[in-house]
Amino acid sequence: MKITSKKYIVLLLAGMSIFTACKKDFKEINTDKNGSKAARPEALLAPALWDLVSRNNTRALRLTNELMQVHVTTVDGDEIHRYIIRPSESDYMWNNWYLQITNFRDMYNGGVTLKNKSYMAFGLILDVFASSLITDTFGDVPYSEANKGRDGLFQPKFDTQQSIYLDLFRKLEEANTLLSAPTALTAEQLAVEPLYGKAISTAVSDVAQASAATTTAWRKFGNSLYLRLLLRASARPEANAVAKINEIVTNPSKYPIIASNAESAIIRYTTTPPFTSAFNTYRAFDFNGDNGLSIFFLNNLNVWGDPRRARWSTLFEGAYAGIPSGYPRGQGATAESRYNPALMNEPLLGNIINYAEVQFILAESAVKGFIPGSAKTYYDTGVENAITLWGLAVPANYLTNPALTWND
Repeated sequence: MKITSKKYIVLLLAGMSIFTACKKDFKEINTDKNGSKAARPEALLAPALWDLVSRNNTRALRLTNELMQVHVTTVDGDEIHRYIIRPSESDYMWNNWYLQITNFRDMYNGGVTLKNKSYMAFGLILDVFASSLITDTFGDVPYSEANKGRDGLFQPKFDTQQSIYLDLFRKLEEANTLLSAPTALTAEQLAVEPLYGKAISTAVSDVAQASAATTTAWRKFGNSLYLRLLLRASARPEANAVAKINEIVTNPSKYPIIASNAESAIIRYTTTPPFTSAFNTYRAFDFNGDNGLSIFFLNNLNVWGDPRRARWSTLFEGAYAGIPSGYPRGQGATAESRYNPALMNEPLLGNIINYAEVQFILAESAVKGFIPGSAKTYYDTGVENAITLWGLAVPANYLTNPALTWND
């Protein structure tokens, strides 16, 4: 019995020592010394940007295209075409836009930590893009205190749209400065940069040249976005937007902007995951749903003789035919022409800002006297490149059509 008791005591002490050893330095031992405490900025870029643009596409199909009379629902109870929008639609955009702003700000902070000016600039530009969507949609919103839940700030203040816009301008200025002397991107970083880098590095074998071309393209993207937002604020003298538009346009070496369709900021979707369209898994029925293209949209294209009709629309009884938006309650319409199902995997649906839009911004700025140059030239260039972007030829005499020709 004595021997057994001694054995028991020894075993008990051994067990206690094992238990103590498990607790001792447990946190330190179970910390991965090779891991990273935060995602590297290049790892955040592609998934965050793809998610943002793809969700914008689903909302365009759901909301924007109906509000703009591109299509119209055939379901009488769905009243978006009558400008009645459920709160849940707003919740979807609010939640997901703010979610990606967190990733874009983390990208910027990661760039700061790594002293990588290129990723700092990319983060700033995309932060501005997403933040402009939020304030343009909702007005005064949380901004300066937003996206700080990890710091314990769960009730951020609402900032005025004016103060938000002024800070967006500041960020785009900083991005332009950073990209005037960017940090070179590695081959690995170029391969996962979805906006320009992957395509450029495929076409240009020299890594240094591909890096320079990629960061220049981002700089043009940021300054073109800058023009978009400045024009939106140009009626507000406190924004000093008119003078800044003039400075950007008349100083191309300091503020380069998108100058061709190839430089357009477009996430060009593929049919290979993960960079597939938001509609890649839709059935054709799901894509068109209960929608038919509208009279307003198709009649304009018909009057113009627009070659994009075949890319965008199906035929109905041998013609491109639409139905009316805003029809009276109880008088639902039957869809005629619908979206071309090929659009479900269309690479160009990943549009953020393209060359044609930049030309239209310049045309409007010239009309208003903000910048020198011919408004007609900017307009004509915009119209033509809106067609050639789709790989189509501009029809002969297209711009002499009375419905399209420039009128001072």
